[in-house]
Amino acid sequence: MGSYSQAHICQCLSRLATIRRNSPVTITQNRRKTGQQFVEGVLRLARGLFELGLRNGDVVAISALNSDLYLEWLLAVAFVGGIAAPLNYRWSLKEARLAMEVVQPIMLVTDTGCNYWHSEFQTDSVPSLRWHVLMDSPIDSGSMGNVLTTETLKKPSLSYLSFNYSRAPEGTAMICFTSGTTGKPKGVTISHSALIVQSLAKIAVVGYSEDDVYLHTAPLCHIGGISSAMAMLMAGGCHVLIPKFEAKSAIETIEQHHVTSLITVPSIMADLISLIRTKEAWKGIKSVKKILNGGGGLSVELIKYATRTFPRAKLLSAYGMTETCSSLTFMTLYDSTTVNPGQPFQVTGETSSNSVHQPDGICVGKPAPHVELRIRLQDSSHVGRILTRGPHVMLGYWGQIPSGASDSGDADWLDTGDMGQIDDYGYLWLIGRTKGRIKSGGENVYPEEVEAIISQHPGVSGVVVVGLPDTRYTEMVVACIQIRDDWKWIDLGSHISAKNIEFCLSSEILQHFCKKKNLTGFKIPKTFVIWKKSFPLTTTGKLIRDQVKREVISHVQYLPSNL
Repeated sequence: MGSYSQAHICQCLSRLATIRRNSPVTITQNRRKTGQQFVEGVLRLARGLFELGLRNGDVVAISALNSDLYLEWLLAVAFVGGIAAPLNYRWSLKEARLAMEVVQPIMLVTDTGCNYWHSEFQTDSVPSLRWHVLMDSPIDSGSMGNVLTTETLKKPSLSYLSFNYSRAPEGTAMICFTSGTTGKPKGVTISHSALIVQSLAKIAVVGYSEDDVYLHTAPLCHIGGISSAMAMLMAGGCHVLIPKFEAKSAIETIEQHHVTSLITVPSIMADLISLIRTKEAWKGIKSVKKILNGGGGLSVELIKYATRTFPRAKLLSAYGMTETCSSLTFMTLYDSTTVNPGQPFQVTGETSSNSVHQPDGICVGKPAPHVELRIRLQDSSHVGRILTRGPHVMLGYWGQIPSGASDSGDADWLDTGDMGQIDDYGYLWLIGRTKGRIKSGGENVYPEEVEAIISQHPGVSGVVVVGLPDTRYTEMVVACIQIRDDWKWIDLGSHISAKNIEFCLSSEILQHFCKKKNLTGFKIPKTFVIWKKSFPLTTTGKLIRDQVKREVISHVQYLPSNL
């Protein structure tokens, strides 16, 4: 057997049982578990699952809010060679059923917040199901037929060495569903190797250690939450779990338990900053030392406020996807140890500003140590499709033949679906998704590139760029913008004096700003739409661009007339 086949996420258990034997490993509300207690919980549950009849390759679907029991289940299922398939607790019954049809689980585990699913998933709708487990319920399963509980499943544990872990076929550890906004959910098959090398990358780059107190802000049904949880389990730190992210409870938890690390997406960061700024004495939270942001880049404004809110934290961003077991590249945005005392904000790790050619797009950093990247060029330009290979790449979509690049020369490479380029310093510049590409006047426009420019304007708090059908251009570039509270939209044709334009925005002002930032002419939006509500996001904080486009099209008659 090769070295990859020997990888197993339960290899973290022996470390937890020794270095944190009597120290807390999980804190869930008022429940604390030491390393010894946590490992015993995993082993007792694993033995119970084995005695129940769970075997190599069996799929266990889990839908629950974050808790220590969720972590135990993920490890216990893997211990006996099963495959955990976390389901999104926010899904509708229809979405959940589609996911269950894809993976055909033998067991469904839910907590009290998701028990309503049980009545819908009887054997006639999901024939593969044999058992339903109530994760956090103390009830006696004897009165509910084949319904079990975590506590009734747990058996006296054998020693760690005499009860060894098993592996599912192909080294599969989990099935993580993509957070697509349309169509049938796709189950991404993640291996033990992928989770381990991803964990080691986060430990090396972010700096997770056994001294960390990690707050789970992301749900354990998403790859970001899972991969960071695994990294912290392997580092041997302490996990603080709240059921789901709410800014108020997160801040209270950070202060109560002196949290040192957490992960964010832009919406989570914005919510934290907004709430903390309302406090009478805004001195920032000094216990936090590491923040990793994913799910989209932070704006310059958010980075500035983040460094004030968490003045001692190293702030990093990551670019990745479910199919690559989370992060492909990392970039340090702020590091208090390298910033001059009088300098409040600094982006570190930039490419040379004196270079002759500044690449287009958004810099998302350098690849993690185990990640190979290459650009498959489509024409004479430096921009092409971003490909990757390595042990981090998914085994394939569950139930489908693994698919990656389209030609035999790229057979070992996964096509990320993104466009970008790699500069002379090894930094990856992300241009945008091929799916969201706008074809305007025969030219390709990537919304993310335009958004990155417009978001730099001090009067813009948010922006989403879409392409609208147009008889002249095929598609017209349209920018939906959110304006800051102290700014207002004006019509320059109303002859407003220059002194009154200081905190004003207009189509002409923003178009001129794009030109000053050297955005190519055909990429500059022809029309701007004032967006007065929140942009639609998935549960992972990713923009639902198609929904924005549909809403704009439905109100096209109200668009301001520009250019």
